Amino acid sequence: MLLVIDQKMEGEVRERMLVSYYRYSAARSSVDSNLDDICKLLRSTGYTSHPGAKRPPNYPESYFQRVPISPTFISMVIGRLRSDDIYNQVSAYPLPEHRSTALATQAAMLCVCLYFTPSILHTQQAKMREIVDKYFPDNWVISIYMGITVNLVEAWEPYKAAKTALNYTLETANIREQASRYAASVESLRPQVQQLLKEGFLREEIVLDNIPKLLNCLRDCNVAIRWLMLHTAESAYDPNNKRLRQIKDQVINDSKYNPKVLFQLLLDTAQFEFILKEMFKQMLAEKQLKWESYKKEGSERMMELAEVFSGVKPLTRVEKNENLQAWFREISKQIESLNYEDSTAAGRKTVQLIQALVEVQEFHQLESNLQVCQFLADTRKFLHQMIRTINIKEEVLITMQIVGDLSYAWQIIDSFTSIMQESIRANPTMVTKLRATFLKLASALDLPLLRINQVNSPDLLSVSQFYSGELVAYVRKVLQIIPESMFTSLAKIIKLQIHDIMEVPTRLDKDKLKDYAQLSARYEVAKLTHAISVFTEGILMMKTTLVGIIKVDPKQLLEDGIRKELVKRVAYALHKGLIFNPKAKPSELMPKLKEMAATMDGFYRSFEYIQDYVSIYGLKIWQEEVSRIINYNVEQECNSFLRTKIQDWQSVYQSTHIPIPKYPSVDESATFIGRLCREILRITDPKTTCYIDQLNTWYDMRTHQEVTNSRLFSEIQDTLGTFGLNGLDRLLCFMIVKELQNFLTVLQKNILKDKAAVDVFKALLSAVNPVKGIVANASKVYTNAVAKTQKIWPAYLEAIMKVGQMQILRQQIANELNYSCKFDSKHLAAALDNLNKSLLSDIEAHYQDPSLPYPKEDNTLLYEITAYLEAAGIHNPLNKIYITTKRLPYFPIVNFLFLIAQLPKLQYNKSQGMTCRKAADPVDWAPLVLGLLTLLKQFHSRYTEHFLALIGQFIRSIMEQCTSQKIPDMPSDVVGALMFLEDYVRYTKLPRKVAEAHVPSFIFDEFRTVL
Repeated sequence: MLLVIDQKMEGEVRERMLVSYYRYSAARSSVDSNLDDICKLLRSTGYTSHPGAKRPPNYPESYFQRVPISPTFISMVIGRLRSDDIYNQVSAYPLPEHRSTALATQAAMLCVCLYFTPSILHTQQAKMREIVDKYFPDNWVISIYMGITVNLVEAWEPYKAAKTALNYTLETANIREQASRYAASVESLRPQVQQLLKEGFLREEIVLDNIPKLLNCLRDCNVAIRWLMLHTAESAYDPNNKRLRQIKDQVINDSKYNPKVLFQLLLDTAQFEFILKEMFKQMLAEKQLKWESYKKEGSERMMELAEVFSGVKPLTRVEKNENLQAWFREISKQIESLNYEDSTAAGRKTVQLIQALVEVQEFHQLESNLQVCQFLADTRKFLHQMIRTINIKEEVLITMQIVGDLSYAWQIIDSFTSIMQESIRANPTMVTKLRATFLKLASALDLPLLRINQVNSPDLLSVSQFYSGELVAYVRKVLQIIPESMFTSLAKIIKLQIHDIMEVPTRLDKDKLKDYAQLSARYEVAKLTHAISVFTEGILMMKTTLVGIIKVDPKQLLEDGIRKELVKRVAYALHKGLIFNPKAKPSELMPKLKEMAATMDGFYRSFEYIQDYVSIYGLKIWQEEVSRIINYNVEQECNSFLRTKIQDWQSVYQSTHIPIPKYPSVDESATFIGRLCREILRITDPKTTCYIDQLNTWYDMRTHQEVTNSRLFSEIQDTLGTFGLNGLDRLLCFMIVKELQNFLTVLQKNILKDKAAVDVFKALLSAVNPVKGIVANASKVYTNAVAKTQKIWPAYLEAIMKVGQMQILRQQIANELNYSCKFDSKHLAAALDNLNKSLLSDIEAHYQDPSLPYPKEDNTLLYEITAYLEAAGIHNPLNKIYITTKRLPYFPIVNFLFLIAQLPKLQYNKSQGMTCRKAADPVDWAPLVLGLLTLLKQFHSRYTEHFLALIGQFIRSIMEQCTSQKIPDMPSDVVGALMFLEDYVRYTKLPRKVAEAHVPSFIFDEFRTVL
């Protein structure tokens, strides 16, 4: 355990873990805390598992001596390990050349235990020589636990006695002898196992007659595989050590090592073992039933023969013979009396009965009668079968379990992954043999679970869950080649379908039929499709398998694999396809979106095409995975706006089996959805563009060219679907919140702390009081106030316009979502609309009469329905409350002053509405109105009331002054203020009387004549 800890967790990491545990644990102050001992035991040893790192001096003996153990106890343990077969393995390996394999587990234990008494390793040559002769005469790479390999050449380098003793094993001649022996054994075993695996060869009688031979074959295979895997493993040899390199090269050359051949032998052995085990389990289950049925058959035959010799039974030309009659009756009784429980006695007796039946045939000249001979032969056959059946013992299964152990390859097997995948790609039916190999690997779980199980530890489940999970993850990794190959073929199919195969028209001239046939292209598609279905068949042949304690369903594996590959490819396409160059003129946005839409359509069509051949729900998988990718990226993008970030392991969209890849960011955005959002904001920036509401179009202020229009959102819908638009909407919400928060900070820290500005606000407030009245000398009062506060407005304007711009985008998104929802799922749209209206009317009724029902606090209905409504675009972004606010002094007057400060920069145009006067001083009307409207919506409605009253007073006062000075035209500032009121009422969908409460209707009528 200590060695594993040191290998898996660096010393520094352990120390930091202990320190942080100590800091944050409550029990540290208790007297009986044993934290000091734990720190002493687990502090850093200086060891690191990085390749090429030097081993610390006196490691690991100094590590093991941190907690003293009685030397007598250690010497007793080592004594037992040296002399006895404590795991009783030798009985499973009777051959002397398999001795070191039989004692391998014990040898590993002994190697670790020797570090507790380093004196043996250093000086006691006789003991070391005995140990090496017994355990390591033909091997020097051992597996100490779950595939952790140790090369004794390196491990025993610092110890004189150990090194000297091991040198005999490492003589060139010995290495050559061992390697050549295993090379020859692999060559002879491969054809032998392949012969045994031929269809129909392993029948019950052959198995029962040849149990020892079959077990010997299994032993030889497993021993050869073990030796070759361990002694050629990359991990066992340090590439910087010259001696180790030489030994490894010699082993590889002398054993004619070929990883593919070795892997093939492993596959065949695993398959052979699997078939044999299954047969034996079946035979054991049916053993007693079969034995009883054979006994019954044999006894009945004898009774029938007895009756034949009684002369009563009409069997042709058989004379009556009472002696034989009595004898056969006796034999029948003897067969009946055989006892299944006492197998040894029953076996002996059966042999004697067979002998007696052979003799009776000879002595009484019964050969002449064929029918009697047949009866005797049948009975002998049944008795033989009884002997065979009684010999089916569980020991055989136990021996197979011991011999088939593959725990030493728990890590080495990874080096064979590429070979496995290559062979699957070449021949998908290989998966059935691989299944047997995975099950053989699962036998490695017995090792860590054995002792845990014996002490009835509650950890049994979690440990088996961990190892089974590791193994299933490995199975997934190997089989992932199937979806990968499928998608490679799919890409070719798509290319052919999009570029080569022409769409067949509904009406077609006969002479053009040949042109549309395109036989070679269609043949290619058929061939690729067939290849895909063969892959599917390969994985489905694997059958549902219990790997450790986890049930692996191949159909689920295939589906997960396909999902994983789809996610990988789609995520990569989105990442690569949506990178924009901000300096490009015109913007790359539309062309890139069109390109991306074509790519996504290709994926979608291919998926639709393949689903029937692979037997999966293509559309369901497509929608689930694409929505997961987009939602995950939106979540990661929104992280930059959150104090507590959502980590990958907390994300509901991320998964361990089907992970969404995370790519490094290319610019300020974390993901493609952020890049898309910021590119849209860049090209529709109110400083450079002018938004014309009636056309839903943005124009460049200088060149008056169209920049983009509402088609942009249909294009995003085509590319990223509803999830993409929805995600964009969510991201814009976060951005609006951030803008509003920044804006309020500026307002509180800069404007309301500026004494000069506050004095202006105070003076203006007293000048306009009461609001219902008219300001005397209006133009002077207002112009003075604007002039004095001129320098505080640029930052204010920028923030307001940004919010307004994002609100326009949100409106466009809601519009597109609602439009497509009504088209694609009109029932959902209607149902949501009705539910929304009925809920609102219920809530309104509740506020008028509180006895009527209302959703309770813990009822999530309103929260859940909002998500649906936003996805279907049935909401108004302008009515949304984005932030919680406190009361602010002078808030209405600040906003009023801000508005009238902007009016001189704008002019009214009959065809375009309010537009900017000079491109050098840009103000865009729609973002300005919507920004102000959104800002006021965040505060109490009385602020809005006051603000509208101030505008009304401004209009009345200026008009009064114009009338008294006999100016016939309506001033442009008044036109602007009236336009603001008009637009305010239109956007908020409020009744007209809200505006008319502050401005007499005759002014509105005159204003209309101006329009």
